[in-house]
Amino acid sequence: MREIIFDTETTGLESKVDRVIEIGGIELVDHFPTGRTFHKYISPGDRKVHPDALAVHGLTDEFLKDKPTFAEIVAELQEFFHDAKWIAHNANFDIGFINAEFERLAIPPVESEQVVDTLAMARRKHPMGPNSLDALCRRYGIDNSHRTKHGALLDSELLAEVYIEMIGGRQTALGLVEEKKVVRVIEEDDDGVVFDIPPRSRPLPLRLSATDVEDHQKLIAAMGDKAIWKRYQ
Repeated sequence: MREIIFDTETTGLESKVDRVIEIGGIELVDHFPTGRTFHKYISPGDRKVHPDALAVHGLTDEFLKDKPTFAEIVAELQEFFHDAKWIAHNANFDIGFINAEFERLAIPPVESEQVVDTLAMARRKHPMGPNSLDALCRRYGIDNSHRTKHGALLDSELLAEVYIEMIGGRQTALGLVEEKKVVRVIEEDDDGVVFDIPPRSRPLPLRLSATDVEDHQKLIAAMGDKAIWKRYQ
């Protein structure tokens, strides 16, 4: 199952007149990040960035003036999102802007059944709130200290971690031991949306470089034959 966690930044709040100026997306397959991302800055044409929006994301008219238009990046966007769920925090806002851009190009809209709103999920899971992205990062122990302004790709990365936490992804097996029984978890939320959560039998990708491994081996060797690390080589 493919899902794209995404976020947009815009020139303002009115989708009929304001424009998308940044979009970022993170690909998940079976709730695991694959490493594939999508990120574009977009020229809004003659539409200027509203001062209130500028205070949020910091994207100036000067910075955006030489960026491609939405029409120039739309084919790449459609290829990346093809056949995937669109997942966003307060998704009505982001999808409203995406569909307004699609309408200008006579492209069919993203249908509601393709969309998952993590804000609605959070409100059901944590009805007492708060449920902003920053608040959810604090709740789940996700480091967002580098988030000084909103950015579409950074916010997508943070939301991907929050989303995995909300569906229980961190609590499932990480492939460290052999499982005797495979169980698929089917959950249905209050709106009738079904989440199929597969077992975490897939090993995590190696994040160490060859140099890291070599340095670690040298460190273990320097500890002597009785070092506890010797048992785990």
